[in-house]
Amino acid sequence: MTSAQTAQPTVPAGRVADTGRVRRGVRTIALLLAPWLAILALWYAIRASGLINPALVPAPHAVFAKFIELAQGRLGMDVLMSTQRVFLGVALGVALAVPVGFCLGWYKGLRSFIDPVINFFRALPPIALIPLVIVYFGIGEAAKTVILFYASFFAGVIVMYEGIAQISPIFIKVARTLGASDFEIFRKVIVPLTIPHILTAVRVALGVAWATLVASELIAAQQGLGALIQDASAFFQLDTIYVGIICIGFIALLMDLALRAATRRMVAWQDRIA
Repeated sequence: MTSAQTAQPTVPAGRVADTGRVRRGVRTIALLLAPWLAILALWYAIRASGLINPALVPAPHAVFAKFIELAQGRLGMDVLMSTQRVFLGVALGVALAVPVGFCLGWYKGLRSFIDPVINFFRALPPIALIPLVIVYFGIGEAAKTVILFYASFFAGVIVMYEGIAQISPIFIKVARTLGASDFEIFRKVIVPLTIPHILTAVRVALGVAWATLVASELIAAQQGLGALIQDASAFFQLDTIYVGIICIGFIALLMDLALRAATRRMVAWQDRIA
């Protein structure tokens, strides 16, 4: 065999690495899109199957057209108002849930005393409290904030005190053995170990708050995604209802993704499975 026949073409290492990155990127995008495409296919299939009256299931393209129409009108303000309400309710709820949850998790006696009360109120659906909230807080923004605060607080406090209660005492014992003061233990041991639980409490509270949003906006809301859904239901505008529901889901998803990214950055020191 000649040298020309035995020579093999060589591919630069940089080009191989670039190709690998492209393939991984395409695979990641495909994995992200696959469930959404499956949902769209199932949506069209249900509508075409005849099992449900097609008039009761607007087509995805009709919902998208309604989204474009609403985006040119009231939708932007509705999204802004709902996001502000959720943010304020969650901020106030978590701000109180963190110290309360910390105390309940750290002091076992206090936890045994208060735990039944916490679980009693946590089980009450916020929508059941709307008549009392209207009586005590009126029908303005304060009433909507109270409902979202209530939902966020009890969701966050459970996550906090369960997380704090599971912190291993070995960390504190080791710090004391090394001569750390109580303040140093709190600042350098307890606070870092608490951060993951705080971020988890915020994530859970955000999810619960978005789930409670429509209930809070039952209180004479003129703007907001909950109000949009309520107005559309009065006129049987199913495509608008779908737009409102999908917007709530996607905004909550984007907030959760942002919190996940913040969690990975802030607790990079923590061993995680994935």
